[in-house]
Amino acid sequence: MNASHDDNDNTDAPSAPNQPRKPSRPHGPRALPGELASPAQHMGGLVAGAIAVVCLTVAAILIRPSLAADLSTSGNIGATTTASAGPSSATTQVTPTGKTVTATIRAKDMTYVPNVIQVHVGDRLRVVFVNDDTQSHDLVFSNGASAPTLAPGARHNLDVGIVAGDMQGWCSLAGHREMGMSLSVKATGNGAADGANGAGSDAGTSATGNNSGSNATAADAPIPSAAALKQQAKAEQPYPAELPALEPGTVHNVTLTVTEHTQQLASGVTRQIWTYNGSTPGPVLHGRVGDTFNVTLVNKGSMGHSIDFHAGTVAPDQPMRTIAPGQSLRYSFAAARAGVWMYHCSTAPMSNHIANGMFGAVVIEPKNLPPVDHSYVLIQSELYLGANGKPADATKIANRTPDLMAFNGRPFQYDAHPLQASAGQRIRIWALDAGPNESWAFHVVGTQFDTVWTEGAYSIRNGFGGSSGAGTGSGQGSESDTNSGQAPSTTSSESGTSGAQELPLLPAQGGFVEFTPTEPGHYSIVNHEMSLAEKGAHGTLDVS
Repeated sequence: MNASHDDNDNTDAPSAPNQPRKPSRPHGPRALPGELASPAQHMGGLVAGAIAVVCLTVAAILIRPSLAADLSTSGNIGATTTASAGPSSATTQVTPTGKTVTATIRAKDMTYVPNVIQVHVGDRLRVVFVNDDTQSHDLVFSNGASAPTLAPGARHNLDVGIVAGDMQGWCSLAGHREMGMSLSVKATGNGAADGANGAGSDAGTSATGNNSGSNATAADAPIPSAAALKQQAKAEQPYPAELPALEPGTVHNVTLTVTEHTQQLASGVTRQIWTYNGSTPGPVLHGRVGDTFNVTLVNKGSMGHSIDFHAGTVAPDQPMRTIAPGQSLRYSFAAARAGVWMYHCSTAPMSNHIANGMFGAVVIEPKNLPPVDHSYVLIQSELYLGANGKPADATKIANRTPDLMAFNGRPFQYDAHPLQASAGQRIRIWALDAGPNESWAFHVVGTQFDTVWTEGAYSIRNGFGGSSGAGTGSGQGSESDTNSGQAPSTTSSESGTSGAQELPLLPAQGGFVEFTPTEPGHYSIVNHEMSLAEKGAHGTLDVS
């Protein structure tokens, strides 16, 4: 810890405007029936109370003259962010020493250095907060003092106030505290009162900082019923599930812009989402083996973001780096291998950025993939509701307790807007599990899959299985085709008798299944981990 008497109160760089709200003050109980007094009684009580307060104040000043100075200097001090002795100062008697301790706190690698500050009771604490990290951070103390969100390289001088006891400090940006961004103020000397300077209000202030609700489950939005979720989904435009058509040419120039939005899940229930091009998931990119993708990432969000494409092989250092709001970068990769590949924000905490909506799919078709009547793309993800209208609850993410599940960003949206097909048509569904935590037992009720392709290889192809997925009948392609993940080199109608009921996927895994429904009806598309299906990982294929 660096200590000095530096009183420079300037902030060196602009910071984000979102400031933590002050903790709400408690209200007393309402009067019971029969307790209401007359106006005269009220006036008499007020006068008597005022006289008593004056007498007590004069007596207190006679006993301890320094109290007058305390009362006259309890407001803001200097031009920087200031705080008094904290919410509990009214009940904790602390005599100011007249000394000021200045500590330099640096944010680096998702931690504070140092993360312990020792201050004598009665000293005033000032913090020089420096952001040496590659992404934005803030600093909030449990007595209500707070520094604004700082961009990388910026600093801010914060007057924390007179120290009456131990305190906690943390970064209130979504998920940062859970990643280790917290510190302790240890009060030393006679009369140190543990927790007297606001530690007891920790949970309350964590819910009022930037991105409030990301840490305090008590303030989280109510979990809507399946009926309410479906009703809202019906009122919304569904995310397009049809696989986009292949574009001509082998070079794809794409711009992905990071923006923040509010998604309404049900009446009175919203969440903040972080998106690529305004939607979660981001747009599905579609190409062939050998194609090149030139991606421009533009950050118009309020914090640092990045992108990681699993569809290419590149050194992560530059193209996957976190960029600050207003910045952009270029990311190019060659699609050398077939697959349904995930892309996502890789800024820490990665689980939080993914859970807030920053993911998408790149479909690179295997060679010789035969045509089908309908080709759909479904991406499973999890929702961890924070406070209403706020980002995901980082504690729930860390504990792996999702409130809701979704296909393509919204629970039950393909029950409200079913996928369409006709009896006898060939269906291909590409599936990707975006996570960040839960697996996907992909199943379509009432069907059997005669073709299953996952993570680069067929396990069953046109009804022929085996250890390599190679068929024994004509028209099933060579074994080299199977082992390379290529589709059959012919289009024979011969079909074997092997089948599958499920495509199992872990987070970031993907594949596709093919089947042909023979009868009209409503075929449920589910995660066969049924508790997750009941939370929203459920859709409908309407076969006419």
